[in-house]
Amino acid sequence: MFNKIIKRGNRKSARGDSAEPGARPAAPSSSSGGGGGGAGGAAPVTVNHASRASAATPSSPTSPHVAPSALATNPAAGAASPPLLEPLPLLRDVAAADRPGLLLRKLRLVAAIFDLSDSLKHPREKEAKRQALLELVDYVQAPAQAAGANAPARLPDHVQEALVAAISANIFRPLPPALHESAAAIDPGATPDDEEEPYLDPAWPHLQLVYELLLRYVVSPDTDTKVAKRYVDHAFVLRLLDLFDSEDPREREYLKTVLHRIYGKFMVHRPFIRKAINNVFYRFIFETQRHNGIGELLEILGSIINGFALPMKEEHKLFLARALIPLHKPKSVAIYHQQLSYCIVQFVEKDYKLADTVIRGLLKYWPVTNCQKEVLFLGELEEVLEATQPAEFQRCMVPLFKQIGRCLNSSHFQVAERALFLWNNDHIVSLIAQNRGAIFPIIFEALERNIQSHWNQAVHGLTANVRKMFLDMDSELFEECQQQYMEKQAKAKEIQEQRESAWRQLEAVAAKAAGDDMVLVN
Repeated sequence: MFNKIIKRGNRKSARGDSAEPGARPAAPSSSSGGGGGGAGGAAPVTVNHASRASAATPSSPTSPHVAPSALATNPAAGAASPPLLEPLPLLRDVAAADRPGLLLRKLRLVAAIFDLSDSLKHPREKEAKRQALLELVDYVQAPAQAAGANAPARLPDHVQEALVAAISANIFRPLPPALHESAAAIDPGATPDDEEEPYLDPAWPHLQLVYELLLRYVVSPDTDTKVAKRYVDHAFVLRLLDLFDSEDPREREYLKTVLHRIYGKFMVHRPFIRKAINNVFYRFIFETQRHNGIGELLEILGSIINGFALPMKEEHKLFLARALIPLHKPKSVAIYHQQLSYCIVQFVEKDYKLADTVIRGLLKYWPVTNCQKEVLFLGELEEVLEATQPAEFQRCMVPLFKQIGRCLNSSHFQVAERALFLWNNDHIVSLIAQNRGAIFPIIFEALERNIQSHWNQAVHGLTANVRKMFLDMDSELFEECQQQYMEKQAKAKEIQEQRESAWRQLEAVAAKAAGDDMVLVN
């Protein structure tokens, strides 16, 4: 309880410091953005979600910060410093020829960064920015009503550049310290509390409008990918991926939708996006084992995998073997296991020959002491086996059922029960029946041990049902396995008796030869 109080207190202090006057807020809890965009002539800023930089950028304590990237479209704007609250007409009230200039002026306002942790600071500017965002979202979303049929290009190149720069200035920002990082700063031995409520960014009502503007820009039929790819470029995508480590689930949900739309529309970026997601997974698996957005990234990949063409490229098979299967290794797999399992099953359904690779991969990362992970693995294994063909099943059935036999004898009743539920699946029972000569001898001993000694009555009853199923399937093979089991037990008992007899003889000889110089300790 003390550690939890300390963690909460440190978390509040870390976010409260960002509202210090004279410094630009460095966390989403106190600002809407933290840097220039990857487009519009701004210097690129690398956001590293592992380090979660928290350095503040100096700015005037009496005026909001305007991102340099937003002024790049108008070099004289930075020197003239026009007032942010100059009266601007509505887009629908000006002629089509005058709209690009008005759009630039509104985008300059949108690119301004305000301290959203204090509602008393710049309330008029914040409201003006909110109204500008709402109008821009409507403008980009409803081209017919906003421009007219015979109007010139609604989003000229320089307007698109300013638009992406303004969006970048708001969403690309240093993320606040994660809970586990704040706790580790006070108590290195502290561990994250699984029941901790998710962090909700107080700036989200504002950020949501910015994300909505980005989404409408990406999906708009007026957005020409040949032009937009210059601004929604590789650097933009990488910084977007960095934001998936945000602790606010609402932001990750928007990021998932935006990245999925970018993948669908910008075909030139598809290989790069897949590779970048791979790199996020590699770092998570082999370095940090901490990331908030693995589940959302897997949801995107589930849709991507569903669209893979056949025959499947070698690149995709390597992705399965090197990224998806090792994702079963981290301790936090339960958080994203549902999405991971869906991706794995998609691969097997696309190409049944991958079933052997997947099953052997599951066996490689099979948990030894974590019973809850075992239950998850058994559920995923059932889904994979449903899509497995007999030829692929035969390649891996021996190591597979050795592991299932160990699960049947688990002292944790949920593991044993989940393993026995595999026999409720008709397809799996069919595969077992076709290869019963190899599977019965492996599994029979585990079933007999459960019948004789398992403590849980439910497991005992399910084991009896499976044993009867084997008997009905092939009584001769069942009797043969039973005979082999009895012989094995008798031989084991004989060996144990011989061992005990040898020890007794050794003790007798030692006692006889001991005399007065040796003392036996029982």
